Amino acid sequence: MVRLIVVAGPPSTGKTTVIRRIIEHVRGTSKVAYLKVDVTCAFEDEELSAEFGIPTKKIYSGDLCPDHMGIMVIEDALGWAEDEGADILIYESAGLCLRCTPYITSSLGVCVLSSMAGTHAPLKMAPMIALADVAVVTKVDLVSQAEKEVFRENIREVSPGMDIVESNAVQGTGLRYLLKRVDELASIGEGEIVKLRGMPPLGVCTVCIGKTDIGWQNHFGVIRRLKDADNIYRGE
Repeated sequence: MVRLIVVAGPPSTGKTTVIRRIIEHVRGTSKVAYLKVDVTCAFEDEELSAEFGIPTKKIYSGDLCPDHMGIMVIEDALGWAEDEGADILIYESAGLCLRCTPYITSSLGVCVLSSMAGTHAPLKMAPMIALADVAVVTKVDLVSQAEKEVFRENIREVSPGMDIVESNAVQGTGLRYLLKRVDELASIGEGEIVKLRGMPPLGVCTVCIGKTDIGWQNHFGVIRRLKDADNIYRGE
């Protein structure tokens, strides 16, 4: 069976560069397949196929949430990777929804964050970080030591037990621990049922199904008003 690595994180953090380092590390012992899910445009599959000669696929979600699309196709992708003779499937998410999380049981969940995003950035994308196995913080050579330490502590606030790897991923420095986790990753067992980690967002709202009116008075289901007491909606 295939080993699954799920790489998430906001756009332009260096996700594909981290994936390059993983492929370089395993290419002598394993065959890698790569799936990219994005909204309307992506080139990573073409670049990785040309650079490493690996089987790649991409799918555009269009009007659909890209994390929703990823959930729909990942089981098919595992079968495709196995048919291609791959030992490892790397699934790179679009990383656009900070409420969703693409990580799956029996996978290695890697969240790639840019230290250039600001020290408070980890607190703004809690689900994407909290359910990952490893946080890779890139571009650490471009910030001060104090900024690195605050960034690291804010990741710890979201996920106290999180393994944090700090890297200048272009050169591949600092990724030794991540690559060790890749080496230790077990294959998905025959007949094993894989599921999402954690709960997905609550319900489908009227905006999700295409209603364009503004104002809570024009909607039903999950609605919020400005004067409601709690700033964060936690469900009924």
